[in-house]
Amino acid sequence: MKTLTLYEQLKEKLYNVVPDAELYLKAQIAEEVLQWKTKRNALILGHNYMEPALFYSVPDYTGDSLKLAKLAMETDKPIIVFCGVRFMAETAKILNPEKMVLLPSLKAGCSLAESISAEEVRKLKAQYPGVPVVCYINTYAEVKAESDVCCTSSNAAAVVEALKSDTVIFIPDEYLAKNVAKETGRHVIVPTKHPERLKDTEVEYVLIGWHGKCEVHEKFTVEDIEAVRKQFSDVVVLAHPECHPDVVAAADFSGSTAAMMRYVSESNAKRYLLLTECSMADNVAAANPDKEMVRLCSVRCPHMNQITLEDTRNALKYLQYEIQIDKAILEKAAQSLKRMFALTG
Repeated sequence: MKTLTLYEQLKEKLYNVVPDAELYLKAQIAEEVLQWKTKRNALILGHNYMEPALFYSVPDYTGDSLKLAKLAMETDKPIIVFCGVRFMAETAKILNPEKMVLLPSLKAGCSLAESISAEEVRKLKAQYPGVPVVCYINTYAEVKAESDVCCTSSNAAAVVEALKSDTVIFIPDEYLAKNVAKETGRHVIVPTKHPERLKDTEVEYVLIGWHGKCEVHEKFTVEDIEAVRKQFSDVVVLAHPECHPDVVAAADFSGSTAAMMRYVSESNAKRYLLLTECSMADNVAAANPDKEMVRLCSVRCPHMNQITLEDTRNALKYLQYEIQIDKAILEKAAQSLKRMFALTG
């Protein structure tokens, strides 16, 4: 039986997603990446937001932040290449301090992670002394180091509930905080906007939020959903919990990228609208060729889009760009991540 070339394998998977000429060129670069991966004895992790040609060719593992964070702890490979944004590569380094962790592009930042600093967390802690700080994984190492426990979009509610505290500081995603508050029955306070609500005697459980937002997910609106439903009455709408609470409420399902992928694969519906980064919709479409992904718009994360096959090859070839974290910060950040695993498994 003939063994398919990488180009043929990708064409079989992505024929309806990526133009053939582009796929042919990307397959050639992917071959180089795989050769360098073997030479370096490296592990490649690919987030669900990677472009399809990369997502389906070079990673050893693909998934959401939580899955990849766990896998980063389990590898015995000396080098980890993280095809994602900087905070993800930092997380891998925090969990594997003795390993070399490479980020293919220095431009792969994150607007949400950049919305809060370690100094701002220290001010929050001073304003609300003794209140535990839950930080979303979409934060940089310095912020994780100032926090009590980390969380992801898939386990945020479980982490908040496991703390069993009347008041919790949840940073930095304002929309995720409000969605978690709704799920856990807590009231959200964004300190810079409504600090006076802390005096409300009717508020028994308080979730203190922040003004951070994902520049991709904040673009989706309830009007978008209504417009698509008018055209496709049978569409199933899936929203990431970084979307506005009104958008999440109007959707049929809300969950992490992994949860959305699982929902589509296990559901019998024929048509879906994914309110998240558009490359993920392409990856889901490739994995479910019998199901239609409605293309609302091309909302591509400008930071995730910085990670290319060419840069992934160069990261391995030249051992660039290595993640470096101050030891004291790394050790404190590791505590917040490991407490997340202890609380949620």
